[in-house]
Order: sequence, then structure tokens, then C-alpha cells
Amino acid sequence: MIKLSIIIPAYNEENTIIKILEKVADVEIEGVNKEVIVIDDCSTDKTLNLLEKNKDLFDKLIKLPQNSGKGEAVKKGLIKASGKYILFQDADLEYDPKDYKKLLEPVLLFDADLVIGSRLSASQLTRVYYFWHKVGNKFITLLFNIMNNTTFTDIYSCYVVFKRDLVNPNSLLTRGWEQHAEILSTVVSKSSSYYEVPINYYGRTYEEGKKIRPHNAITVLLTIILKRIFR
Repeated sequence: MIKLSIIIPAYNEENTIIKILEKVADVEIEGVNKEVIVIDDCSTDKTLNLLEKNKDLFDKLIKLPQNSGKGEAVKKGLIKASGKYILFQDADLEYDPKDYKKLLEPVLLFDADLVIGSRLSASQLTRVYYFWHKVGNKFITLLFNIMNNTTFTDIYSCYVVFKRDLVNPNSLLTRGWEQHAEILSTVVSKSSSYYEVPINYYGRTYEEGKKIRPHNAITVLLTIILKRIFR
């Protein structure tokens, strides 16, 4: 059995947190044992209350004393994780846990070091989303590929699976959206077996709670460049 630690950072996700945890719980993959870790980033709505009333839906709950951002929440989750592999899951409903089977296939068949779920590679269903987000994502992915000699199509997909021992959470320097780029750059620099699989995507609007903004791309790009220079 392979132990998979699923890290779910959450901030003010009262409308979706229980639904996504139920979806995660419904997924069963032969040869995979799940460990579900939820990190509440000091939510001001009913997210934490709902989590405390539904403890059967997760294995570990980390409660941050102040809102510190997604990066810090992910870092705390990585510190508590005990699985051989890590999988990131957003607390909204943009990504479907039914895709776990596709994400884990390269792991189970080829002992992959890294698997990224691509929204841009033969996905069955992708909700149309913001034009400039797609442009920014393509540019970020292009720069990452140039810097790391890779051929990914969608590095800023939430769905990433990697071997836990490739990333020391205490060594992570970033706390914002750019941390995703730092983690991927670290994993790629320490490994050689990468895969990409198509996933479905149900993107939400800002009105529905989407948090990332176009200006976040600046720190992401800087992180990719700096990680390559100071590798």
C-alpha cells in the first residue's frame, strides 16, 4: 500500500468544505491509503465550525491562530504529513477528486516522482474561465519549462502529486501563491520522473469565491527564476 497525504488548505470555504471532503472520502483506489489533512487558515465564516462537527471526514485538522495565507497553510500541512506521496486539494469545487485515479496511475505503474494534472491537455470538461488567467498561466508554464527543460502544459494546476521526501517544508521560503512554483522547482531539481495527466476543471468566478489575482503572477515568475539561479 502507498500512503497518500492529501493536503487541503481552507479559508472561508463554508459553502464547499464539507462537499469536497465528502468527495475525497468517496474516492477509493486500490493500493492507496489516504491521509486527509485539513488546515483552517483562521476562517472568519463557519468553515472551522463545520469541520469540528464533521471530524469523520478527515484525519488531521490544523487550526492556524491567524490568517497567514495559502502558502503557510500548505507548509503546516506538509510538516504534519506522513505519506510517501503528497497531493494538493483546494477546498472549493474547482477540482474533482474523481481524477485522483488518473493522478495516481503514473505513481502506481512507474513510481513517478511528480505528477501534474493538466486542465489544458485533452480534458473532458473545462469550464471557460478568465482570459488573462489563461494567458498568465501559459506564460508562467512556458518560463518554467524553459528554466527546467520540461514540457508541462499547466504548472499552476492545483492537482500535483509528488514524493514527500523531495520537499523539506522547513526550507520553504515563500508563503503566498508563489510557493507552488517554489515546490515544483524544488521537486524537479531533485528528481527525474515526471508525468502529466488530463483532469477536469470547474473554475469559479471571483463572485463565487476565487481568490488568486493577476498580480500574483509577478511573484510567481520571480520565484521560478530565482529557484533556477540559486538551485
